[in-house]
Amino acid sequence: MWNTMPCHTHERRTEVYFYFGLPESDRVVHLMGRPDATRNLIVAPEQAVISPYWSVHCGFGTRSYAFVWAMGGENQAYDDVEPVAIGELR
Repeated sequence: MWNTMPCHTHERRTEVYFYFGLPESDRVVHLMGRPDATRNLIVAPEQAVISPYWSVHCGFGTRSYAFVWAMGGENQAYDDVEPVAIGELR
């Protein structure tokens, strides 16, 4: 049920997630924020989340789901991914 694990940040890109394919009564919990101060968003079906470059991003659902993923920014080199270990999240 998780997506985008391990969570990570990017120095040069913003990511967008559009969640769908789950019943209206279910939700996706999207984690974001700085690794040392994360927040969660409770996302209903057919809602989108924009994760800025400095924010970690990952999600999990109360039921299986689908998502469309998009990225904006400098997309020529992918060496700016900074993984964040689960134990480092606060």
